[in-house]
Amino acid sequence: MQRKLLTALVKWQTKPNRKPLLLKGVRQVGKTYLLKQFGEDNFPNYYYINFESDLHLHKIFEKNLDPKRILTELSFNFGKDINIEQDFLIFDEIQACPAALTSLKYFHENCPKLALAAAGSLLGVHLHSHSFPVGKVDMLKLHPMNFTEWLEAHQQDQLIHLLKQHDYNTALPELAHQQLWQLWKLYITIGGMPEVVKTFLNKQNNPIAALQEVRIKQHEIIVAYNSDIAKHAGKVNAMHIARVWRSAAIQLASTQNDMADRFRFKDVIPGIDRYQRLAGAIDWLDAADLIIKVPIAYTIEQPLKAYAKESLFKLLYSDVGLLGARCEISPETIMQDNYGGYKGYIAENFVAQALYSNDLHDMNTIFSWQEHRAEIEFLQTTDSGIIPIEVKAGTNTRAKSLEKLINKYHPNYSVILSANNISHDNDNKIYKFPLYLASLQPWLMI
Repeated sequence: MQRKLLTALVKWQTKPNRKPLLLKGVRQVGKTYLLKQFGEDNFPNYYYINFESDLHLHKIFEKNLDPKRILTELSFNFGKDINIEQDFLIFDEIQACPAALTSLKYFHENCPKLALAAAGSLLGVHLHSHSFPVGKVDMLKLHPMNFTEWLEAHQQDQLIHLLKQHDYNTALPELAHQQLWQLWKLYITIGGMPEVVKTFLNKQNNPIAALQEVRIKQHEIIVAYNSDIAKHAGKVNAMHIARVWRSAAIQLASTQNDMADRFRFKDVIPGIDRYQRLAGAIDWLDAADLIIKVPIAYTIEQPLKAYAKESLFKLLYSDVGLLGARCEISPETIMQDNYGGYKGYIAENFVAQALYSNDLHDMNTIFSWQEHRAEIEFLQTTDSGIIPIEVKAGTNTRAKSLEKLINKYHPNYSVILSANNISHDNDNKIYKFPLYLASLQPWLMI
């Protein structure tokens, strides 16, 4: 499976003054596979350590954190000398060995020629509790596969070529649009977790059986995430975190107006109805990349963060396929478009996931907007200013809230994503694209 992040890894490899790399991303998103593939393709040799399974190697980091001594001892472990100038070293599940995480600072200062990458589950959580090498590492984030990566995994070469070469001022060929729409429905059923995608591909000659296996695998991942919560968050706090994560899906599933509502704190945990008492659980889920937290701005001015209340936000899932499984929507229901007004929140979750899939450095935040009963799903800050993005799950693109926003704030242009082919309202500067193009962001190319 070709991932977009591979290009970023190659850039990191050739970067002047390269630092050790810290690769973040939720468990089972493909970090280990990606680093091994990168090592196989770009270095004479790569060496892999898993600090969860290779417990005996923890002792190497207990004496001191001198890189030369560590590399000498690791070379004995591998039975082969590690070439500092040519080889690639992978520290996986580095959160299990805090001293190894701290050692990245000394590898940067005293062994800068070594290509060293570290990865781990729940790194966003653990980095708050261990000695983090601030300023001594380069950081990248791996997201679930976006729709374009997913098409590549399904060997849809003709469609991929079309999407890369197309002039987005004009409509796509209608037959291609219909094919992409059907594939998009399959994507929101399967999602972008590599093991789930692989599960489907292995049985795609029997789609019904394949989708049943997909749901089983998705529920296995959900169980694994709940186990991570129980393992890493403490007994009482873990119960709160698990309830918030489950409630985020339940609240989304209760949406019937085609737009996800703000997250509500009442009834999530008995006796707790205030943000302050749930903030820790929400921050944990955000740091663990199990949710996408979308702040709600009440006006559209830069910086948007200044116009968003800390306690007012939406909670979406990091993977739309896991969301469908958590809400117990059957694959057949999604593929047949047979879930009425409820499909709005699935489309919204897909777009949020797609927009974040391009943020490899985990630096940007997308916002939503609500003001005087008008609301827009997303605001994206770009070089052209703040771009409102309206999300429609079907073909009806009537957008009263967007009209109010345009009349009041006069953005340079606006975007509507829907089930329709490409069309543009040039008089009102509204670009209209199919939902499945969200990760490509063609409005930035026009």
